[in-house]
Amino acid sequence: MAAPPALARFAAAPDLAEAIAAWQTWLETERRVSAHTTAAYLGDLKTFLDFVAEHRGGFAGLAVLESLEHGDFRSYLAQRAMNDRARSSTARALSVLRSFFRFLERTERARNGAISGVKTPRLPHTVPKPVAARDALAMIARAGDTARKKPWIAARDTALLLLLYGAGLRIDEALGLDADRTPFGESLRVLGKGGKERIVPILPAVREAVAAYAEACPFALRDGPLFLGARGGRLNAGVVQRELRAIRGALGLPETATPHALRHSFATHLLQAGGDLRAIQELLGHASLSTTQRYTEVDTATLVAVYNDAHPRARG
Repeated sequence: MAAPPALARFAAAPDLAEAIAAWQTWLETERRVSAHTTAAYLGDLKTFLDFVAEHRGGFAGLAVLESLEHGDFRSYLAQRAMNDRARSSTARALSVLRSFFRFLERTERARNGAISGVKTPRLPHTVPKPVAARDALAMIARAGDTARKKPWIAARDTALLLLLYGAGLRIDEALGLDADRTPFGESLRVLGKGGKERIVPILPAVREAVAAYAEACPFALRDGPLFLGARGGRLNAGVVQRELRAIRGALGLPETATPHALRHSFATHLLQAGGDLRAIQELLGHASLSTTQRYTEVDTATLVAVYNDAHPRARG
């Protein structure tokens, strides 16, 4: 997991550096944002302040941020476009800036209304990209291949991927579980985005896989993290992502077959089996039903693909 950029690396005067440190503390303690997300937010802010330093000719302080005009923010977005930054990345960066400027205003450090008039780049409409049920099961089986790794690590990876596919957990949610939550019962309390809790049912196969990993793990699982790395520390998301890259390469799956795709698959396959959209929203921990409704588009696309592949009239 990437570490947040050191404040010394920011193109910022002392008063702004203090404000950034306070914002980071607020993100971590009040918003309860994950370390990975905090690092991403700080990275976006650093990119903006580097631009301001070059644009205005010197390190920025709070007074400089207050003096920025609508055209300055537009110039920043234009530079990102020239550097071929994805629109989704720029939209997130702008959202981060708005959050930071709101924090400055709320804490009476600085005020700038110009950013509120900057339009977010229009994003292309996207839908989740799940993997087929057979491919999800093949990924989990490949994760448990003891010919490639130590048996306890194979058991760990199997349990982890089953939590993503069998319970719909985000990768950070699964890696954030502590060992004192085991053995799992029929349900599990999960701490999601923004510190929101939800209850998810745990299938017997998932419970058994987690129990098998806990028994095989050579390190003592007590009050620390449930999922451990090879040296006994909390398992890093980057390790899981590398494992998934190896798995999809071996199975010939597309690059969209990521850890998050297993969560997408959990939702999509529930919907295809007749699951209620509101119930799926609760299971996923989505704040808005509109986010969950994207899975209905995936299901429709699947039906169209089946029709085009199988119906005799579709072939002309």
